[in-house]
Amino acid sequence: ILLGISAATEVSFSFDVGNGPVEIVVRSPNQLNDDQWHRVNAERNVKQASLQVDQLPLEVRKAPTEGHTRLELYSQLYVGAAGGQRGFLGCIRSLRMNGVTLDLEERAKVTPGVKPGCSGHCTSYGMYCANGGKCVEKYNGYSCDCSRTAYDGPFCIKDVGAFFEEGMWLRYNFHSPGTSMKDLVSRTLLSSADPEITAPDVNLNKEELSFSFSTTKSPCVLLYVSSYTPDFMAVLVKPTGNLQIRYSLGGTKEPYNIDIDHRNMANGQPHTVNVTRNGRDIVLQLDHYPPTSYSLPAASDIQFNSPKALFLGKVIEIGKIDQDIYKYNTPGFTGCLSRVQFNQIAPLKAALRPTNTSSHVHIQGELVESNCGASPLTIPPMSAATDPWHLDSASADFPYNGQAIGDGVNRNSAIIGGVIAVVIFTILCTLVFLIRYMFRHKGTYHTNEAKGAESAESADAAIMNNDPNFTETIDESKKEWLI
Repeated sequence: ILLGISAATEVSFSFDVGNGPVEIVVRSPNQLNDDQWHRVNAERNVKQASLQVDQLPLEVRKAPTEGHTRLELYSQLYVGAAGGQRGFLGCIRSLRMNGVTLDLEERAKVTPGVKPGCSGHCTSYGMYCANGGKCVEKYNGYSCDCSRTAYDGPFCIKDVGAFFEEGMWLRYNFHSPGTSMKDLVSRTLLSSADPEITAPDVNLNKEELSFSFSTTKSPCVLLYVSSYTPDFMAVLVKPTGNLQIRYSLGGTKEPYNIDIDHRNMANGQPHTVNVTRNGRDIVLQLDHYPPTSYSLPAASDIQFNSPKALFLGKVIEIGKIDQDIYKYNTPGFTGCLSRVQFNQIAPLKAALRPTNTSSHVHIQGELVESNCGASPLTIPPMSAATDPWHLDSASADFPYNGQAIGDGVNRNSAIIGGVIAVVIFTILCTLVFLIRYMFRHKGTYHTNEAKGAESAESADAAIMNNDPNFTETIDESKKEWLI
């Protein structure tokens, strides 16, 4: 009797009671080596044998009308491995045979290569896969699958962004050439467990949008989602530098606008934008500020019909475009866009990383990867009145140690400057002394010539002119003695 995994999608139950080998196979539409728990129930009696895996249909094989029926086993029970069979790698629990639960955990403590407990690495460390990354079990660890995120890296925390020059734009087509709209729904844009999103009519009842940007020029179009209908969604920077979220889903004459007027977004600093729409309810979170809720007008439609393409930096679309967006479209966005994600789509990552959706991307200009828009502000900005370091503040009270001296320089700074000057002066003096000591004999020599040697006729005359007593010495030396 043998129960095992014969293929990635197959579980087999085989036995031989003397009438020849019998095998029952259950085939699953999904792979069984997906690191998820699966329940297997195998049974054999005198009438039939059956096998069931999870909630799949029960497979039944009737026993022959004549022949052996009794199964006689004389060897030990092997779990996870047997002679000549490939060993099982994974977890087994709740093993029951003929109504008796076998204590696998106790047996695992004394069996080499088997360990009690089946918590897995993702149970303990799966939280380190950030930003929607999926934890994948490995034999000796785990990995993070970032394919459905706008991030990269081992833990899905590396921003994927790019710098946009003036006039540059990126278009992500929600369908590739030759792909029907229904294929688009099932394969790319709307891959979700929500049955409403995977509906064949290609209408979105909800969207999730998030990205980071930084720019110093306004107005401009940051992001635009077009459709095969007049419906669209846009994120704009108005001429005043304020942010605007614009929805046009039909049912109203004018688009529904969400204006963020409390701060200038075109200040060159990185900012994050998160927009979530579920039906009529819209939630917007900007940087560190608390989420703010909005609601579409009662007359507005709640379905985004037939999405077509997503644009970054500029809108190059055939057909009628909203007048304000048309004006903001010139000259285009200049700055950084990072970690852009619309539902399950990451257009920048598809453009900068070779993925299965890279064929959907079309770029005008040179796309240069950059993380300059990846770090949004985490500390609220201070006003000039409350910022003690703001130079234009009339009531600025600088927190210094010591008292200010006449020219406004801090006393501690003056002391430090004086010490540095003394040290430099000492070093210069030492260098001068060393130079004089090293070169005191170079280029000169000393003699014992008498004074007046320049005007004397000879050296003897010079000596006599200098020392009158020296004459007698010479006279004595000139005397001759006869012995």
